[in-house]
Amino acid sequence: MQRRDYLKTTAGASSALALSGCLGLFGNSDKIVIGSDIPYKPFEYETKEGELVGFDVDIAEAIFAEQMDRDYEFKRTSFDGIMGSLNNGNFRIIMSAMTINETRKESVDFSDPYFTAYQTIAVLEADNITSPEDLAGKNVGVQKGTTGETAAEGLKEDLSGDLEIKSFDQITGAFDALLNNQVSAVINDNTVTASFVNENDGVMFLEGEGEAAAQDENAPPYYTLTVENYGIGFRQDDDEFRQEVNDALAAIREDGTYDEIYNEYFDG
Repeated sequence: MQRRDYLKTTAGASSALALSGCLGLFGNSDKIVIGSDIPYKPFEYETKEGELVGFDVDIAEAIFAEQMDRDYEFKRTSFDGIMGSLNNGNFRIIMSAMTINETRKESVDFSDPYFTAYQTIAVLEADNITSPEDLAGKNVGVQKGTTGETAAEGLKEDLSGDLEIKSFDQITGAFDALLNNQVSAVINDNTVTASFVNENDGVMFLEGEGEAAAQDENAPPYYTLTVENYGIGFRQDDDEFRQEVNDALAAIREDGTYDEIYNEYFDG
């Protein structure tokens, strides 16, 4: 699959920097503006050349440009406030590896699920942490506002409160803290953590069976705290557009485009 091209705007380095698809200009009322917490590799991140790439980025191209013939662009925003920004009208939808759950459904509506993920635990090989119980009395890093943070709170309850949770604005901060021995583990989505593990010697997934095995899912070969599904987020008054997106998502599953994109980023 040939990499699609994206253009970076000249709007400066503010947190609201827009990362655009190759069509149209910001401010066009027909353009779909997509809120996203960037970087979150391999879902949305920039190359050294400033090109926006990733699984969500290619899915957006397939849905909006190829299926719906619509202009679109990604707009960088903090994940911790992403639902509030959506409802304040800062963008039309959220595509940011966002897990569908009941709490979030109180604020936003979701598309049909388009990806299954697991909350996992990354540790340093040298620390000899072999089970979740070994984290008692230690600290873990998470990203603010994520289901990784929620999973860490659940683990803290399981450990009778004997766990310190350090929350970071972006997951890269938690990963850096692990490498610098400022936390003993990072709890985060498996695919994003897999990129970090593969790129850093001495980092590993905590092994063992977990929630995926308990649910009789196709469990990955490491410990899982949760089984989750990602969805595209919409304001709750945008039902017609949400249905159009669901139809386009079904179409790319049917014609093989989804599998082509998936296999580019993940083991098929």
